[in-house]
Amino acid sequence: MTSCKDSSSRWERCSDNVAWESDALNKLLSPLLPCLFAVALLAAVSSQRAFAAEPEIKIGFVNGQRVINESPQAARAKKKLEKEFEKRDQDLQKLGKQLQGMQEALEKNTVTMSEVDRRNKEREFNDLNREFQRRQREFREDLNLRQNEEMSAIYERVNKVIKQVAESEKYDLILQEAVVVSNRIDLTDKVIKALQDAKDAALK
Repeated sequence: MTSCKDSSSRWERCSDNVAWESDALNKLLSPLLPCLFAVALLAAVSSQRAFAAEPEIKIGFVNGQRVINESPQAARAKKKLEKEFEKRDQDLQKLGKQLQGMQEALEKNTVTMSEVDRRNKEREFNDLNREFQRRQREFREDLNLRQNEEMSAIYERVNKVIKQVAESEKYDLILQEAVVVSNRIDLTDKVIKALQDAKDAALK
């Protein structure tokens, strides 16, 4: 999760936090993708296949990260989160600019200010800075939680579509990691298209 910058620019805009970032997705998906895509489709291995003339196992491949990155469901979730967190992000930006202005004023006028005024201004600055840090922390935590919720739903949908594609074409095993993959067994495009078709059907 990308955090707001620290030090002299630590109060810059936090809207990058709302972005659907690949690093966050990789952290979330890394423990899930092997379980998702290296799935033995036992339902497809029927008794008829066991006694068929060609008992070879039919293996397919799906690029799981590409499916997630290009799925319309992920794009929709990104827009949803951006809208959901837009107001809080704008409030953080305003508070950050206020802090930056206070800091610049203190640095500029510290020589001419009385000791009492300087201490009061520093106290106000520190209080507001603590409030900013609290809101920023809560923003990140809430955004992480919502991203995980959205990705869980996408994960379930992708899993279902992959199984549907594999079963319809009678694949016994779907893998998501390989050194070399033939286009003949790469089902990635078909899975992405199925996800797009499902989105279009839902909008009708």
